[in-house]
Amino acid sequence: MSAIRLLVLGAVRRRGRAHGYQVRADLEFWGAQEWSNAKPGSIYHALKAMAKQELLFAHDIAPSEAGGPPRTEYELTEPGEREYFRLLREALCSVDPKADVLTAGVGFLVDLPRAEAITLLKRRLAGLEDWREDIRARWTPSEHEDWGHIAEIGGMWLHTASAATDWTRGLVARLEGGAYVMAGEGDPWAGFAEGD
Repeated sequence: MSAIRLLVLGAVRRRGRAHGYQVRADLEFWGAQEWSNAKPGSIYHALKAMAKQELLFAHDIAPSEAGGPPRTEYELTEPGEREYFRLLREALCSVDPKADVLTAGVGFLVDLPRAEAITLLKRRLAGLEDWREDIRARWTPSEHEDWGHIAEIGGMWLHTASAATDWTRGLVARLEGGAYVMAGEGDPWAGFAEGD
């Protein structure tokens, strides 16, 4: 899964209706250009492509007072809303070692009800445990084998899986303890600064 699709749908959804510059500013404010492929060109391309796929509805609004072309504002369609939540759920339970997808999912975590977010993260934990066992079984030399420096690859992935497991357990504990305002508990985005 590409993080850009989730990021753009989530940023538009959060605003209700947004033009490309607002989406770009929000994602830059969140630092997405540092940890994902959310560069200006990919953001505008994603907006146009998802409008063609009817995940977003494009509203042309009046030209700028400076005489530029009309700005296009985007709004999620019903299929866009369904796709957003599908991607969000997939991101939160995925074991994929690509940090951009998980980071995007965590960024929109509060759009889900607390119980559902916890369930998805526990599903991720089970997948991480399976991944760690697979690494141990296939990528860790036995005590009688010498893989040389190649054994460091398995060690790196085992460490990555262990760190991901620890972090996910911590997030589950924080959510179970009542951290954050989640969907259905009030406005999860109240007081959150926007990028413009």
